[in-house]
Amino acid sequence: MLKINEHYLKLQASYLFSDIAKRVATFQEQNPEKDVIKLGIGDVTKPLPDACVQAFHKAVDEMTTESGFHGYGPEQGYDFLRQAIAENDFQARGAEISADEIFVSDGAKCDTGNIQELFSLDTRVAIPDPVYPVYLDTNVMAGRTGTFADGRYQGIVYLDSTKDNNYVPDLPTEPVDLIYLCFPNNPTGSTATKEQLQTWVDYARENKALILFDAAYEAFIRDDSLPHSIYELEGAREVAIEFRSFSKNAGFTGTRCAYTVVPKECMAYDSAGSKQAVHPLWNRRHCTKFNGVSYPVQRAAEAVYSQEGKAQIQDLVGYYLNNADLIAKVIGEFGFDYVGGDNSPYIWIQGNRDSWDFFDLLLNESGVVCTPGAGFGKCGQGYIRLSAFNSYENVTRAMERIRQAL
Repeated sequence: MLKINEHYLKLQASYLFSDIAKRVATFQEQNPEKDVIKLGIGDVTKPLPDACVQAFHKAVDEMTTESGFHGYGPEQGYDFLRQAIAENDFQARGAEISADEIFVSDGAKCDTGNIQELFSLDTRVAIPDPVYPVYLDTNVMAGRTGTFADGRYQGIVYLDSTKDNNYVPDLPTEPVDLIYLCFPNNPTGSTATKEQLQTWVDYARENKALILFDAAYEAFIRDDSLPHSIYELEGAREVAIEFRSFSKNAGFTGTRCAYTVVPKECMAYDSAGSKQAVHPLWNRRHCTKFNGVSYPVQRAAEAVYSQEGKAQIQDLVGYYLNNADLIAKVIGEFGFDYVGGDNSPYIWIQGNRDSWDFFDLLLNESGVVCTPGAGFGKCGQGYIRLSAFNSYENVTRAMERIRQAL
């Protein structure tokens, strides 16, 4: 008799986006004359930068010739892209990351979900709340949690991110082995200073723990004092793995390209307490279970680091941050407490009411779709998230409607 992995049965049904879709569909059926402006999902709306498009076309043309055709590529990524990433995203900021410590993939979601396979099932996991759901759900699937009760899984150490700590969680008060951090944060848009991140790095070094650092939104940082990478901090190479993506800065959400950095000094431990390098383990997992990103897509990603590409990326990021500024301005006019928007495309708003009630208010009174914070964890109740990923024209219209509704 074939048996299923019963840990999947512990997963809570993902009502968040299905409920959003149902409520929006009902609103549109009842109000067919009204259009809906969506500021909920974190998907970009602007097209690919021209530098990436030109590189994409050139690479596809290469594939049509005998001399330029590329078959199976290296699972870790082509050297031309890995070298460009190392030089531009890390070495240029004083972080000593080499090209062979970079693993190109088809998405940061996949990597943040798959990385947990390297670690034992009795690993004690610390996860922020509110949280990007993939961190939690993949550990539930693996069997590292107990049952779900009162909005949380037994066996997980939750790191509350609230107004009281400026949405940057405090160090855990009980032992943990694996720590998920995300800055600029999804969903709150909060950022962490070098001093705050150094505290986490020091904790991990002292406690033989490992940090999984999601930096998918680092391109939106415009405060020069904030770190773009955890490897800007002393000792981080020993205790941190970093995840990046081309989805939000270069619009690759439909093209798919990302990467993970695993320094060679990064260590975990076997059952005898002996150090084991994580780099070769991830390399083996990557080569065994991943086919690699296509050659044309990697050439398009490489173009992000060209002179033209850098300028176009800056314009794209600036466009979305301009949207965020407008959202934050309007929300501030009504006296709501919020975080994010200044170094992030997300604005996390304390609504002083149930998250879904606030969602329904904005949808029914203004035709604007947000994301209820309760869908991101227990600490998200009472909040909503607005996304700057839309056209400036739509954001302007949405903010005017919200003004009228509130």
